[in-house]
Amino acid sequence: MSASALTPAHQSFLAFDFGLRRIGVASGTRMLGVAEPRGTVRGGDFDAIAALVKTWQPDALVIGVPRHPDGAPHDMTTKAQAFGRRLAGRHHLPVFEVDERYTSVEAEGEGAGDVDAAAAALILEQFFREHP
Repeated sequence: MSASALTPAHQSFLAFDFGLRRIGVASGTRMLGVAEPRGTVRGGDFDAIAALVKTWQPDALVIGVPRHPDGAPHDMTTKAQAFGRRLAGRHHLPVFEVDERYTSVEAEGEGAGDVDAAAAALILEQFFREHP
């Protein structure tokens, strides 16, 4: 979904660092502009994701979309976008995309214990910076 669809009603978010084996999860609010890592679920475990959506009751979802260093899409780009469409269809929530290049590297560099969840938090904080 384009950022132009973002409204003041969209205040709480769940973010996902998509991967085929693992999906990092973070939550946060626009008011504070910070995100908290919330753990990792197995890739494709939509029941676990549904439980997180039920628990956190976000207004919208954010997914990290990987790209090549030059910004060009690759195979995982389309898989992450398909994941976002599935989330939108299952949960009837807006899904926003964020360019997630280097978030895992940054999370590793910060010494994160759960790199995937930390990357999801970085993705959400990037979203907050881009859409104050």
